[in-house]
Amino acid sequence: MTFMRQELIQDIRNAAGCKPTAGTLYKAINRAVRKQMAKLEPVVSKRKLYYISAEFLLGKMLTSNLIHLHALEDVKTLVGEYGWTWKEIQDIEQEPSLGNGGLGRLAACFLDSIAELNLCGDGIGLYYHFGLFEQRFLNHKQTELPNAWIDTVSWFDRVPVDFQVKLPRCTLQPVRYDMDVIGFDGKKNRLHLFDVESVEEGIVKEGIQFDKTDIRRNLTLFLYPDDSDEQGRLLRIYQQYFMVACGAHMILEEQKQLGHDLHRLYEHAVIQINDTHPSLIIPELIYQLMQEGIRMKEAVRIVEKTCAYTNHTILAEALETWPMSYLETVVPHLCGILQALDTAADQRCSAAGVALIDADNRMHMAHMDIHFGKSVNGVAALHTEILKQSELHAFYELYPKKFKNKTNGITFTRWLHACNTQLYTYLMELLHMDSWQDERLAELHAYAQDADVIAHLQAIKQEKKREWCTHIRNKQRVAINPNSIFDTQVKRLHEYKRQQMNALWIIYKLKEIRKGNLPKRPITCIFGAKAAPAYTIAKDIIHVLLCLQDIIEHDARVSPYLQVCFIENYNVSEAELIIPASDISEQISLASKEASGTGNMKFMLNGALTLGTRDGANVEIADLVEEDNIYIFGKSSEEVIAHYEKADYCSRDYYEQDALLQELVDYLIGEEMLATGDRKSLHRFYQELLNKDWFMTLLDTREYIACKEQMLKDYENRKLWGRKMLHNIACSSFFSSKRTIEDYDRDIWNLG
Repeated sequence: MTFMRQELIQDIRNAAGCKPTAGTLYKAINRAVRKQMAKLEPVVSKRKLYYISAEFLLGKMLTSNLIHLHALEDVKTLVGEYGWTWKEIQDIEQEPSLGNGGLGRLAACFLDSIAELNLCGDGIGLYYHFGLFEQRFLNHKQTELPNAWIDTVSWFDRVPVDFQVKLPRCTLQPVRYDMDVIGFDGKKNRLHLFDVESVEEGIVKEGIQFDKTDIRRNLTLFLYPDDSDEQGRLLRIYQQYFMVACGAHMILEEQKQLGHDLHRLYEHAVIQINDTHPSLIIPELIYQLMQEGIRMKEAVRIVEKTCAYTNHTILAEALETWPMSYLETVVPHLCGILQALDTAADQRCSAAGVALIDADNRMHMAHMDIHFGKSVNGVAALHTEILKQSELHAFYELYPKKFKNKTNGITFTRWLHACNTQLYTYLMELLHMDSWQDERLAELHAYAQDADVIAHLQAIKQEKKREWCTHIRNKQRVAINPNSIFDTQVKRLHEYKRQQMNALWIIYKLKEIRKGNLPKRPITCIFGAKAAPAYTIAKDIIHVLLCLQDIIEHDARVSPYLQVCFIENYNVSEAELIIPASDISEQISLASKEASGTGNMKFMLNGALTLGTRDGANVEIADLVEEDNIYIFGKSSEEVIAHYEKADYCSRDYYEQDALLQELVDYLIGEEMLATGDRKSLHRFYQELLNKDWFMTLLDTREYIACKEQMLKDYENRKLWGRKMLHNIACSSFFSSKRTIEDYDRDIWNLG
């Protein structure tokens, strides 16, 4: 590694010249790093993992790659010699727009940890030209623009392929883009993303609008294209099929080139299906095996022993079902296989609830994954139990040995070393580590009574706050008080995540301050989230928060004590800045609805305290840190599930029986909000909260306010708060994605 670092530095010097611009220097570093990565040998093992996912939310790769090459500090020093800061170089890199939220970020963490553990595993997905979208705020509303992230300087290599994907109305020529994913011991895996040769960015006209019927030109433009109409829904199936058709072809060709017998594919390959988007890999792989001369019955058996399925949600909207008529339009060659699989499933169990094709002639993707995969796993202990005991109980009774829990994790390389170098360096020194070891964080407990250690941790937190304040001032021209409490909720915008409940607390606090009940310390409420373009209520919630931000900013009585800041176009890079700076981690989803969450783990690792419900991985965080070091509120998952089963929750009842809730909810359509925002949007959200509230906001609001107020009070005891910070960091090693990957490999993959 020493020689490699020396060669890398010399290559940068040769390419950069004497006085390079920041852009020239970044290009020189990128080329030099890619040269060294190209020399690394691929990981080889008895069996190879193919991790197929619609999303890989990678983040910027320069710092991560340099960490894995053990060259980050050397390159930072060189950058300083040229008169540039590391941030100036990092800012030039374009962040790949290849994911949306936790699903895609988890996939990226997994690729990192698979390589770090020297396991043989590649990713398979799509090369989206514009990703989800670029978020901009206009008139206190979200607007969407294409996120044109693809640059001439890239970590991806274009790889020509010699096969085509035939659709009923056209034939597509795939193109593959490969990116090296490197571990710590000088070896690498790869991420393979497929594109269409004929795609045309120029067909996007207004915002993110385009002709959804022109598959040849639109297929890989956007992640999750608007599915509010039939054309959009068909496009999603075209996307998903193209991904799995390319992936299955690549897998089989690679296995044949290795000399492996396809009749025994499962001995040499395992395919992890990340949520239901890639589910068509099952019938497509059966189809392609049949093209290789294997009889269907055997092909089904091979696939069933090769594929495994990760379930990420119990939300009905995300457990994909498609009308068979759609599949007959897009993949008519697979429909006979799907019918045969449905018949085979019926022979195993005739209960309607486990059928692949239901009475309405809709195909259930998750049902197919469970019947014809070797494993199904949830992503947190609570989530898996809900799957087993409630949502997928019939399947659990049918296949009890298939069900496994694999609690999510995060890669500490990015979420500590890269984004919080100050904390990483201090922990390395404090724990006398020559090289980083996740599990050694537990040794931090020995310093719980050490005032100097606690003060140092809090000083690092304050430094990260100042860094973020500088960043957000430069980016959005917003001045934030670095001495305020940073209360942060950053994640996808969805009603079940209940950003709307946080908004009601902001209204509560606004009113309290106007009454003269001033907080002891200013509070900054920070949000970051994108709402799906067709998700009207989610966009209304953003509108509410942006209106509150404006109202508070222009109220001289309130603004010294309370601020709201909504991060525009929240992404991985923004997360890397705000998470280390945050004091409070808002994890307030309705119990039973958040499968796991990974933001909660990132905040915990960086010393923020969790304010949350007993939902997802919050349950395991609470068990690890114990009740004194976390702030839990709200109804339990059992109580929530019971409300749904009985259909006895009525938000209007809570509103009418509680004067405080009436006051907070009515403010949404009061004079001040209507003068600031859009009447239609505000009234629509008000009616939704009052008459539907499907995710039971008002059920927990009272308790949420009380718990949050207690948390703010406890913050003023700085020594106690510091010990809570330390305790959370010390307990976070369980949430390393290395541990998660080791669990997958032991119980599902057996890569050998």
